[in-house]
Amino acid sequence: MPRDPHIPDAFDVYTVVVLRRPDDAPELSDDALDELQAQHLAYRAGLAEQGLIVVNGPFGEQSDGPYRGMSVFACDLAEAARLSDGDPSVAAGRLTYDVMEWWVRADALAFPLAEGPVGDRRSMPDD
Repeated sequence: MPRDPHIPDAFDVYTVVVLRRPDDAPELSDDALDELQAQHLAYRAGLAEQGLIVVNGPFGEQSDGPYRGMSVFACDLAEAARLSDGDPSVAAGRLTYDVMEWWVRADALAFPLAEGPVGDRRSMPDD
């Protein structure tokens, strides 16, 4: 069977973490939430300074309210999960996450602030 012409010859594969609010997130006072948010932002900024997070940010309007934000990591899935477990908001149960590979047409995205390569170049396996 010939290769589908709509499938690119090459992909850049990125490690993505999507943060979401769990249904059973603990209720906290406004002051505690403000402190936890400050810790969360500082933790993520530290990962970015180390080059472990390439880009991240919150989601705005959405059809499903629990999604909070997304990060592209410069590491594999296991390391991104380990680092996400260390996020103070995850540790406090206010956030949880999903970690996944995101396959994008090769050279479709650039991360000009990254100090090194981001993602892996791959081809779709032939069936």
